[in-house]
Amino acid sequence: MKFSHQLQFNAVPDWADYYLAYSNIKKLAYQIEKDLFSGVEEARDAEVDERTSLLDSSARANAVFVPALDKELNKIVKFYEKKEKELFAEEKKLAEDIEAYESAHPFMNSSIVGSGYFAGTTVHDTPQSQELGTPSGSAKDPFHPQPRRPSRSLSGTWPSSEFFHDTGMPPNIPGQNRPDTDPSNKSINSEFDGKDDEDNERANLKRRIIDLYVLTTELRSYVNLNQTAFTKITKKYDKVTYNTLKSTYIPNQVLTTHPFKAATKEALAHAITEIEYMYVSLTDMEPDLAVDELKTHLREHIVWERNTIWRDMIGQERKANAVKRKKESKALNIPYVGPVSRETIQQVVTLAGCLAIFIGLLFAPWFDTVEQTYCFAILVLASLLWATETVPLFVTALTVPLLVVCLGVMKTDDGNSRLPAPDATKKIFGTMFSPVIMLLLGGFAIAAALSKYGIAKGIATVVLSHAGQRPSRVLLATMLVATIASMWISNVAAPVLCFSLIQASLPILRTLPNNSSFGPCLILGIALASNVGGMASPISSPQNIIAIANMNPPPTWLQWFCIAIPICMLADIIIWLLLLWSYRPERSTPQIHTIRPSKDPITIPQVFISIVTVGTIVLWCMEHSFESVFGDMGIIAILPLIAFFGTGILTKEDYNNFLWTVITLAMGGIAMGKAVESSGLLRYIASQIQDVVQGLNPFEVFFIFGCLVLCVTTFISHTVGALIILPIVAEVGAGLPDPHPRLLVMGAALICSAAMGLPVSGFPNMNAIMLENEMGTPYLTTLDFLKNGVPSSILTTLIVVTVGYGLMTLLGF
Repeated sequence: MKFSHQLQFNAVPDWADYYLAYSNIKKLAYQIEKDLFSGVEEARDAEVDERTSLLDSSARANAVFVPALDKELNKIVKFYEKKEKELFAEEKKLAEDIEAYESAHPFMNSSIVGSGYFAGTTVHDTPQSQELGTPSGSAKDPFHPQPRRPSRSLSGTWPSSEFFHDTGMPPNIPGQNRPDTDPSNKSINSEFDGKDDEDNERANLKRRIIDLYVLTTELRSYVNLNQTAFTKITKKYDKVTYNTLKSTYIPNQVLTTHPFKAATKEALAHAITEIEYMYVSLTDMEPDLAVDELKTHLREHIVWERNTIWRDMIGQERKANAVKRKKESKALNIPYVGPVSRETIQQVVTLAGCLAIFIGLLFAPWFDTVEQTYCFAILVLASLLWATETVPLFVTALTVPLLVVCLGVMKTDDGNSRLPAPDATKKIFGTMFSPVIMLLLGGFAIAAALSKYGIAKGIATVVLSHAGQRPSRVLLATMLVATIASMWISNVAAPVLCFSLIQASLPILRTLPNNSSFGPCLILGIALASNVGGMASPISSPQNIIAIANMNPPPTWLQWFCIAIPICMLADIIIWLLLLWSYRPERSTPQIHTIRPSKDPITIPQVFISIVTVGTIVLWCMEHSFESVFGDMGIIAILPLIAFFGTGILTKEDYNNFLWTVITLAMGGIAMGKAVESSGLLRYIASQIQDVVQGLNPFEVFFIFGCLVLCVTTFISHTVGALIILPIVAEVGAGLPDPHPRLLVMGAALICSAAMGLPVSGFPNMNAIMLENEMGTPYLTTLDFLKNGVPSSILTTLIVVTVGYGLMTLLGF
């Protein structure tokens, strides 16, 4: 991995602007090389080569390069001194608060602080600490630590009980020499019963210690990363210019500045050690265990800071597909041993079978015209490949327009003659990139911005912080967060966000008691609520986009919200009650740790993203009022793309990380629908179904189609089910004596999201079943989905066909 990528990945995101601008300096080194070797005018056409040698002009090169390094060095020094002053001041204040807490609670569970270890502690004898009033040469001088101060040895062990005896400090051994833990000391024990104020004060001190520890450790990492950056960039410069700058600049310039001095690093390391002792003083654990626990908070912080939800979502999707294949192989007793395996052979056999069926259907005598026959063969082939996933879904989607044009299934608008291949190509491609696809891209842009800049995380933590400590309330709040998040960052990214919260940012799972039923209950609740959230808005799932493409006129956002949000809320509550009845989490976990809201300051980019997002949603909701200006929701979707990418909020890397496989799948589905309509096959199938449902009222037809959609999409992708079924539903609805095509299409799309009975019934389920505890044991099994997912699917479908039907009827669908 290139160092520029390592620097970007390991940098503290909030401090990104204060690191050495490695990439820019490297470009400058290459430009100097070009200018010196070929001359400024000739360098415009010259290729940059790291092996290019320069014969002279070293002084002239240094005159350009060294000032650029000096500028970066000054920036780093100023930033470090500012952060060091802030952190050391907070450390001093924290030590004083711990001393005050010790005085108020003399029998606290701390032997180190209780012995007066922090009494009168001054922080560090640095220029910054002197500004705070720390006397030079104090007894706590970090550069001359006192011999009696306890410290860890190189082997990682802590001071023995003899050391504490020599220093007058009682050993911190759980259950020994502690008045508050001595069973015989009942009077003291009784004083500690129910001391909520003391517990809250101690918890607040521990939280402050954790925050200070994370920031101080990040500051040490900041110094190390920048020192490595200076070393590497000067080495790179020397290599491309045949210079010797590194040997003089690093020792004479970098290492003589305050952040990179050995004494400064020692002071910072000493500060980290003191913070560890503070944490040890407030716990009941052995010192080694307490420090290890403190370091887990550092890892959790890094896990969250280093990953955006959008990047995680893509990785999790790939893992989900791999897990799905492994589980299918296990069910068939096929060993999963890599790309060349019995599973691969099975895929080849399946593909051959699909192609054989396709070829056979090309000669089927069931239809009136050859265009209908060929189109039916393409439809069956695409359905089989999508259902079996023998080849990637997007590959099947790309195969559709190829076969449609080559087999000549497209007809003219009057339906009397076959379109020639050039005209069919223009028509099919013009259909594939529709306003609906642009709506999908706009939704991806909003989702990426909300997750990249922590807006979704911030809102989620604020909501969860008000949930209290009862598992039932936390479960409901988390499910609502998952549903609401699915509205704006899709039901693919929402479960990734929520699982990241409960694992890293809000480590709920890790802090649960052993064998607690709340862990599986919470994970399953997030998965099911994310599936439900797939109904909530037009951009929350691809099947909604496909539904809009099959509705004429398409529903407004306001109409969609009026129908979907009540259904989602009712479904969440019913699923919540079902999970509480099934798992009874409060029996094994009476309460969980308090969830604190994020205290990160609101930034200008976050405000800008929020304004653009809200403004876009308002325009989508009022699309008909601005139809003369924008024409369609797809044009409005361009606004967030321009606003975010044009201002640098999102980069081309974010654009490349869009789920282009989903976009391609939607485009292939639209092409399939257009081909089925143009060939006349859709009218033929719809007429056959209409004969079956003849005499039934719209509600009965809706119920039948709802059951059909639920069964199909439980076993295949929700999006694939929508691609296959929704065009047929629209045509059948239009042909009823009392036509309600929009009602049937939207209802069927909502029921696609309600199918969540199996681990493979959607991305949220596949993501949930992959989660494992620290021992590598999965939280969920297929039985959990059968016991809870299947009833949840049925109950949610009943809500759609009852409450949803009533709401859509009231709105004139």
